[in-house]
Amino acid sequence: VMETFALEGHEHVALCDLLKILGWCDSGAMAKAAVGEGLVTVDGALETRKRCKIVAGQVVSFEGRQAQVVA
Repeated sequence: VMETFALEGHEHVALCDLLKILGWCDSGAMAKAAVGEGLVTVDGALETRKRCKIVAGQVVSFEGRQAQVVA
């Protein structure tokens, strides 16, 4: 199931913040740990930068869940 996350006027969202906002991680610390441990992909590629800027059109995946980021 693909979720959708709207940037609502913002240019980007930090990857660790996105995981927290979506409810995939209970805390920012948990989100940063998940990214740091290599558990998150962006557009199918492993992403280990916790503050990576996620922009519209990208797909983030974590633990079998996916979110399409839209403007």
